Amino acid sequence: MKRSPVPSSPVATPVALAILFLLRVPAADAGTIALKVEPDVAIPLTAPQSTRFGVGGGESMKLLIGLGRYLDIGPAASFQLLPTSSSATEPGGVWAFGGGFRLKRPHDDKGASPWLDADGFYMRTADLNRPGFDAAVGISFPTSEEHNFYFGPYVRYMQVIQTPDLAGYDNHDARLLLAGLTFEVGTGEKPEPEPTPAPAPIIITAPPPEVIPCPVCAAPVPWPDRDHDGISDDLDACPDVAGMMSASGCPAYQKIVVYKDRIELKEKIYFDLDKATLKPVSFPVLDEVAKAIAENKGFQVQINGHTDSSGTAEHNQELSENRTASVLAYLVAHGVPADRLVSHGYGESMPIESNATPEGREKNRRVEFLVNAPTPTPTTDGAAK
Repeated sequence: MKRSPVPSSPVATPVALAILFLLRVPAADAGTIALKVEPDVAIPLTAPQSTRFGVGGGESMKLLIGLGRYLDIGPAASFQLLPTSSSATEPGGVWAFGGGFRLKRPHDDKGASPWLDADGFYMRTADLNRPGFDAAVGISFPTSEEHNFYFGPYVRYMQVIQTPDLAGYDNHDARLLLAGLTFEVGTGEKPEPEPTPAPAPIIITAPPPEVIPCPVCAAPVPWPDRDHDGISDDLDACPDVAGMMSASGCPAYQKIVVYKDRIELKEKIYFDLDKATLKPVSFPVLDEVAKAIAENKGFQVQINGHTDSSGTAEHNQELSENRTASVLAYLVAHGVPADRLVSHGYGESMPIESNATPEGREKNRRVEFLVNAPTPTPTTDGAAK
């Protein structure tokens, strides 16, 4: 590699970071595509480069297109700049353009993803064009449940293959050791499937009886209807708030469906990765849950939390308990009396789908609301006991 005043690229890093930011939001019809940026420290390994130049640095970019769960291919570009030492007057640099492949642990599972890759390059040093190649090993870690952003350390070997002996140029291959962090953004797991439609509420097709026999009095008494919506309390899923016949006596909530034994969510509740911190996207559905419990004074609600089987059972049990406690604290902060709520974590012990697939694990990570309101019974004064 000849000494050459190769200019640096002050816009490369900002442009790369801008592309990473734009790709950070997963597309609805995302495919298996990822962009990887690798800032590095460059160390010359052999003479004459190791005597002419000091430790420098550079940056590589790769566009990776998946050909399955384990293999990616795509174009690559790299730029390295080595500062001068006592025996050189100009910095050394190399531009590289080419492509290659990567073998990796699939990104649709939790945990680290070890990888190795290799590339073939057209390389430009000073006014010479040469072939070259590189190879690297690294490990990447996910930072979100969607598995669309990874980072981690890597080590890369790069070699510029020398052309036949030319006057004024050394005839040795240039060998570099690169080390740094890799930042990768892509489409990750498949987008979360649309929520399963909630079971249809009970439709009352016949009016309740106007009177019933009274075992302790001579005259019949009507069924109680304490919210005065025309639906008797024994058939009313929301006996303390007026509602509609088509919703089993409940108001027309947008994000939940209220039944006599449970509150069913039309949207999932999301937490930060491996934490009990609620994500803001979950606030609207929790606000409706709080409204429904507060309006129905007879509701005693048990909050159940479940996880998938990733990680240890002890960790998952603790995580489910902490997450249900966070949900309970949110409801109390939004007007629900604490004495009407209780929370339980069940960890991974009660799956509803197989944990062998990403879709099954997604369904097993859930929060449930069970209603334990007492069943009303008629009295002589028409009120519920």
